Amino acid sequence: MHTVEALDSLILFRQKPDSLLRRLMATEEAVRVAAQGELVALAVENGWQGDLWRCCIAWELVSSENPFSLAWERHPGGQDTLEALALADMKLFFELLNAPPEGGAWPLLRDFRHESRRTADCASFLAFSGELAAAGSPEGLLDRLTAFYQTQGVGLLGMGQVFRARRTGNGAELVPVEDRPPVRLADLVGYRQQKDLLIRNTEAFLRGKGSNNVLLYGDAGTGKSTSIQALVNEYADQGLRLIELYKEQYDLIPDILRQVKGRNYRFLLFLDDLSFEENETSYKYLKAVMEGGAEAPPENVRICATSNRRHLVREVWSDRGDVEHNGDIHRSDTVEEKLSLASRFGLQIFYPAPTFEEYQQIVSALSEKAGTDLSPEQLRAAAATWQVRSGSRSGRTARQFVDQLEH
Repeated sequence: MHTVEALDSLILFRQKPDSLLRRLMATEEAVRVAAQGELVALAVENGWQGDLWRCCIAWELVSSENPFSLAWERHPGGQDTLEALALADMKLFFELLNAPPEGGAWPLLRDFRHESRRTADCASFLAFSGELAAAGSPEGLLDRLTAFYQTQGVGLLGMGQVFRARRTGNGAELVPVEDRPPVRLADLVGYRQQKDLLIRNTEAFLRGKGSNNVLLYGDAGTGKSTSIQALVNEYADQGLRLIELYKEQYDLIPDILRQVKGRNYRFLLFLDDLSFEENETSYKYLKAVMEGGAEAPPENVRICATSNRRHLVREVWSDRGDVEHNGDIHRSDTVEEKLSLASRFGLQIFYPAPTFEEYQQIVSALSEKAGTDLSPEQLRAAAATWQVRSGSRSGRTARQFVDQLEH
């Protein structure tokens, strides 16, 4: 078994001072035991099974974003100095794989079993971890790693698909979202024209062709957010990624753009329920981000926003200061500045509330999938009563109606 100092010889796949692998190899027993507990927690959280020592090394390899992995992401293959340096690092990882720690809890940790619904989600990672046992040489280990890059991506941005931002002392940290709805565009009943516009813009974006920032606006509960969430499920295998941001996190956007710029993925910054009140000024910041300042925004990033307001910023009469000349009303600069935010979205898609018949079609489709016992006539009458009582008519109202039928 190597000592922890051996990790200092790594050039590309360097280990941070507090990395889990470094602490598992620490000389202090208390540090090693605490790291073993953290390893178990990580395994339960992610659904890892089997040899957790091998899983730990596999994770350090696939999650590392270094000059070699990022260069391989952009241009797969090629014999160069970066590959030679990566091979030198693989020699140490190969030795660590073949000299696992012993004693204490390791016999249990090297055959770890638990019930987890997440195991299926990390099947590709577990397959890679298992393949490490069959790597007969450092060269074989590197071949397996680059094969994983090719099919699964590089680092967290490659393996993850949907992310949220977390504020840290150093800026923004992107955190993968594991539990998310498996919704597809086909699950959104109706709105064919709206979905077609989204699809064409997204596919152009993925091909590197002309595409726009997108604003989905209209009545509440009509499927605007669902449409955006469905896009990443449809196109994740083509490199589409989604980063969801809350209003109080807009100041993190510059740091996020620095992190994703140049990556071989396409990112949608998802701003759900975007709107600004009269006294808010962060809309000015967002406009600058969308159009760029001294530095143009990355070509692999687009903003997708949803809102119940088309103009996003609430306008009041005090903003106007109107002056009438020859029958023409000239609005104040304040109004123009506020309303210009929506114009930064080159593609604006309206999601209206469904008509009564469209609402019934949504109910029918959802109830058929849920398998309700009501006859078509009973279903139609009950759905009509439900939408009157709820005070709204939308896809969300239809979903709520069908959900309560299952109780």
